[in-house]
Amino acid sequence: MRTLSLSVLGVLLFVLPSCHTAGPHFRGLPATTVTVDGSTFDVRVNGRLAEAIRTNVEYAPRFGPINARAKRAMEMVSGCPVKEVRGDQAQATGILKCGKGGPAVDRLKPQGEYDCITLDSYISPATNELVLDLDCDLI
Repeated sequence: MRTLSLSVLGVLLFVLPSCHTAGPHFRGLPATTVTVDGSTFDVRVNGRLAEAIRTNVEYAPRFGPINARAKRAMEMVSGCPVKEVRGDQAQATGILKCGKGGPAVDRLKPQGEYDCITLDSYISPATNELVLDLDCDLI
């Protein structure tokens, strides 16, 4: 019995660190943390693909609402419309519709001035960085 419990613990220790790991096409790329309607995602973009990994805890999430939120997060980070989203409640991959060559390199460059109000702030367990939940209006 003791051997069984140690092997189960070993499997859990092996599996748990991979929860926020980027997929094979996105390894080594920096993640941008985005919160959309209460769902927080680490978003990575590689050419015409984007990946959104949900990093927050939600009770019994269905893919329908998470799909729409992941799509919006990928559009915000890439600056391109998302043609299709595949995946599940934890990890979604989007096919970007950017035209030839994928998204522009300066996709995170601010486009104008914003007036923002901080709604919430917390330390992300995935990145150990301060995350701000902002409500912004373009001025």
